[in-house]
Amino acid sequence: MSETPQLENIPEDTGKGLSNGMDTKQKEELELAAVYVSDAQHNRNIFFETQPQAVRLYLLYNHWLLVVLLYFFIIVNLLLAVVEQPALLPVPTWASMLVELVCLSVFSGRLVHYAKVIPRDKFWKDPKNLCILVILLLTLVDMIIYGALKATDIYSVRWSRVFRPLLLVNFTEGRQLRRAFRSIRNALPQILSVFLLFIFSILIFSLMALKLFGKRGLKTNSGKPYFTNFLEIVFDLYVLVTTANSPDIMMPAYNASSFFAVFFVIFILINTYIFMSVFLAVVYNNYKKYLKEEVRQLVRTKRHKMVRAFAILQERREGLEEPVVSHASWNQLVRLVQADLSHAHRELLWSVADQHNQGYIGKLAFVQLADLLNIQVIAVKSRPHPLQRWSPSLYLSTPSRWLCRAVQHRVFVMVYDVIILVNAVFIGLDEEDPLIRNSEWFFLALYLLEILLKLYAMEPRAFYSRHNFWNWFDTIIIVSALVATIINTAMTSVGGYSSRQILDIVFTLRVLRLIRVVDSIKRFRVIINTLIKIGPTMLTFAQLIIVVYYIFAMVGMELFQGRIQFFDSDSPGKHSCGNPALQDSSFAQLNYCKNNFNNVVSSFILLVELTVVNQWHVLSSGFTAVTHPSARLFFILFHIIVVIIIINIFVAFVLEAFFVEYTLEKSLLHTSLEKRIQELGVAQDDLGPPNLVDAMETTDNNLRTGEPQTRLMFKISSTRYRTVDSLLQRMFEADLDPEDFGGEDDPEESSNFNFSNPVFSSI
Repeated sequence: MSETPQLENIPEDTGKGLSNGMDTKQKEELELAAVYVSDAQHNRNIFFETQPQAVRLYLLYNHWLLVVLLYFFIIVNLLLAVVEQPALLPVPTWASMLVELVCLSVFSGRLVHYAKVIPRDKFWKDPKNLCILVILLLTLVDMIIYGALKATDIYSVRWSRVFRPLLLVNFTEGRQLRRAFRSIRNALPQILSVFLLFIFSILIFSLMALKLFGKRGLKTNSGKPYFTNFLEIVFDLYVLVTTANSPDIMMPAYNASSFFAVFFVIFILINTYIFMSVFLAVVYNNYKKYLKEEVRQLVRTKRHKMVRAFAILQERREGLEEPVVSHASWNQLVRLVQADLSHAHRELLWSVADQHNQGYIGKLAFVQLADLLNIQVIAVKSRPHPLQRWSPSLYLSTPSRWLCRAVQHRVFVMVYDVIILVNAVFIGLDEEDPLIRNSEWFFLALYLLEILLKLYAMEPRAFYSRHNFWNWFDTIIIVSALVATIINTAMTSVGGYSSRQILDIVFTLRVLRLIRVVDSIKRFRVIINTLIKIGPTMLTFAQLIIVVYYIFAMVGMELFQGRIQFFDSDSPGKHSCGNPALQDSSFAQLNYCKNNFNNVVSSFILLVELTVVNQWHVLSSGFTAVTHPSARLFFILFHIIVVIIIINIFVAFVLEAFFVEYTLEKSLLHTSLEKRIQELGVAQDDLGPPNLVDAMETTDNNLRTGEPQTRLMFKISSTRYRTVDSLLQRMFEADLDPEDFGGEDDPEESSNFNFSNPVFSSI
């Protein structure tokens, strides 16, 4: 084995000669290979044309600015509900329609652009494209009809608004959201079986309740007959499963006889604790099964793309049976795929791929490139402290070195953790006490001393580098608290009063300082890091919730708008929410009048309350009273879709992802890169224990030339995954064959360096 190379000795112009000596065909092939690698890195699965012009269009299609523009107009399109009737901020109808036409134009342009980069037959066979096209046409038809009826003062419904969030799902960038919908679709058959059995159980218990209590003349607290209507009993017992009306629903029977409590205890045991647990188990089991298959297809697709890129760059060398990719070709490829990587960073990645310093790598090592590029690495220059340059003898003296070691010692961190906890006790005490009030200056002095000591022990630019989140956090909080405290003290001493707003800021800043304790306790840090790592997935399910909320909000506004009103003053209608049907109702007595569907914001707030479940039966009863008993179906359907299905799927994913992140070690590739950094002697020495920033950092290439330095240092910045797909691969990588490249031996595919989409790519 050759001696391990030093990164700083590798010339910067490695691979540049290849670009200068290329002909047009070679450059086009290299660009095509770069597109394959980029797709693999970002887990894109698009069957694009491989002609040079189509490749350039495809690169433009994936440009971050166009993607951001697309999401901007999707958000604008969704926010139109704020200004449309029933509006929170009313604007003329023509203005909202003009904005919607602009949004439709952007969506149409995006769809046409997509059609230009993939084969025509593939475009028309993709359900996503057809769905987008149908939504755009239906929206245009609805706008024409609504505008015409509005011009003649005829009431009309904007029924196409329920389709708006589906655009978020069906554009190619919404693959994570489509996967979530597929999880629901795949789990539905098994969920349906359990749900039907669950409904059958409720019907049986409802029938028993009717026979047990219907003829006993019992009354509810409001004086209504107790359990005399079968459908009312079914609804009340369904609500009891959610525990929202417990123990209210049981009390009339329980007051009549303690023996009747047995009926409700058995009902709750079977339906709340057994059936609801079975729901979660069924969802979890089926979700994991189908997700594992999708991830397997995802990884095969990614590796297949890398194999196609390898096939373009491969070359034969004498004495080798298998084709290889040279260092120069690999380097030129990485420069195209990720131009912001420094030369030293590229050489670090190459040293991981070419561990034997052969100057070339095989297919298996090449396929790892996409995953290597997704590992976030910080590259920083180790610089001497300014005090060392200004006064070397003083800064390098024995007392100075002792002070630096003391600041970097664990005991220093523990001492300040204790100070923070003591400060927390003082924050909770009476502010009017002069001793308590003046103690804040003492704590501020200690915190300022901590920052100054750290700046003395650590190089300032490294201390305040982009990835050191907690250092920025501490400094901003302490300086802000100091300024606010000085202002408040000055105002109190001069004018004899204090500003309530400034005091609020001071108190808030004091409490925020306590957050740092979370970073100091290892077990807390592990949990927080885990939550941060699975954060992108949580955002995916947040999008799913928003899509469902938006659809129910649009339907709810059309069904219930204006039927319930909120009054600020003591007007006569306040006690009935502006509707006589709610007079003396629980809905009005609890002052729930602001929970209505009179605009999109109040609709979303109401849906959040329904998701929490508590008192959802009172909310539904209010809208039932002002419309029709069948209105309960709207709220029951919402509860089934959101609470029983979506929330359980979300819980299933969080359980699996949290288990993986909380218990498993780093991936083999991640460990190999970290080991290589250590072998090359370019590992950045941490100042203090690892902290929450390890899960929040990004690549830092702040490498300015012409500045005094010792050498270039590297550090794995985080185990957080850039994409949800990377996290999914991590969850199931133990079940994946590392040499499963997904049909790379197909001669037809090898001829055109492309492949078909797997069947899971559409919904």
